[in-house]
Parts: sequence; structure tokens; C-alpha cells
Amino acid sequence: MRSPTDADLAAAVDAFTAAVAGSDPAAAVAGCPGWSVTDLVHHVAEVHQWCAHAVVAGTPDGVPETPPSDLDAAGLASWYAGHAAHLRQVLAEAGTDGPAWTFGSGPHTAGWWLRRQTHEVLVHTWDVVTAAGADADAVLAPDLAWDGVEEIASMFYPRQVRLGRTEPLPVTLVLTATDLPGADAVRLGEGPEHRVEGSAVDLLLTLWRRRPPTDPVVAEALTRAVTP
Repeated sequence: MRSPTDADLAAAVDAFTAAVAGSDPAAAVAGCPGWSVTDLVHHVAEVHQWCAHAVVAGTPDGVPETPPSDLDAAGLASWYAGHAAHLRQVLAEAGTDGPAWTFGSGPHTAGWWLRRQTHEVLVHTWDVVTAAGADADAVLAPDLAWDGVEEIASMFYPRQVRLGRTEPLPVTLVLTATDLPGADAVRLGEGPEHRVEGSAVDLLLTLWRRRPPTDPVVAEALTRAVTP
């Protein structure tokens, strides 16, 4: 497991942009029910704008621009890439330890957003590639995927419980990545321990509700929303 770097964010943005450029903007996105690829791109660009404001202004009050509604795949990719480039510039100028408003636990720094936005883009790249009917697992590197699992366990899930969006899990899922020898297990939930093994990518996609769990204990636990 490792924290994402600017190079990781740059690579994720490039992969997302390329996936969008080769997509059907009207294609349905299974991981985001009711959304098309266009809707998904609008969402990611809006999150980038909101994040940039949170770093520059130190508040959550940013208002993204109204997205275009009539772009083809190439135009949609280009529009997104402009917002992604602005975000990367903001994060680089702030520096990893630069102050920023954040919505989660951990340091209130630009580095927190670098991590969050890298995972945002990676999972949604998987969504776009999957919407085209292709095998998308290769867009997620195991070590970064495992950091994404840890982010869910340490930040998203506790936040969901704290905000009353979900009930605490009745078990503690002790997650182990079979393709990352020596990586620490990640613990999620409260209650009796239940050990779960799988590839880092498979476990990440399961927690993000992109892949149905095959373990009935995990399936029952994840009827609760551990992510937004």
C-alpha cells in the first residue's frame, strides 16, 4: 500500500481522458445507476473544481461551472482535461502539506485531496472502460487499489456512520490482499472478525459496490453503505 503521488494523479487523469475520448457519451454506467458517460464526466470535473476551490479558498463553498450538454466524446474529454489540469496545478502550487478544507478525517491539507482525487479518477476510469464493455481491472494497480481500500476503512466508512448514513457493520471484515504479500490487513467494521481474502482490485471494487460479493457474510454486511 502506498499513498498516491502527483505522478499517479497525472497517469489516472490521462487514462480517464483517453477512456472518455474513446467512449460513447450516451452509454450507461453500471456503477452509477441512471448516469451516462456524459453524466459521469460532468461529475468528476465538478468534483475537481470543488476540490480546487477547497484548496485555494479553504472552504467547501465552491460552485462548479455549468457543464456543456452537447459535446461528442473528443470534446467531452478535452473539456474534462482542462479542469483536471487546473486541479493538478492548484495541488502542485499548494504543496502536499499546504492547508486545505477537507471533508474527512486526516490532515486538512492539499495532500489529502491528492489522494482522494486520484482514487476518484481511478474508480471512475474503471466505470468508463466497463461502460464500453471492456475488461477494466487493468486500470487499477494493486498497490493503489489497496490504498483505496484503506481510505474506505479509515475515512469513508467512519464518516458514513458518524453522519447517520449507515448503521455500523455487525462484523469486522479483516481484508487481506492475496496479490500483495506482506501488506497489512485492513479492518472494516465492529463486532466479531470475519476474514476476507481477494485481490486488492477485487476487494476495492466490492467495497465500492462495483462488484457483488461472493461471500454471504460480506454480502450481508455490505447491504449497509460503507461509501457514499
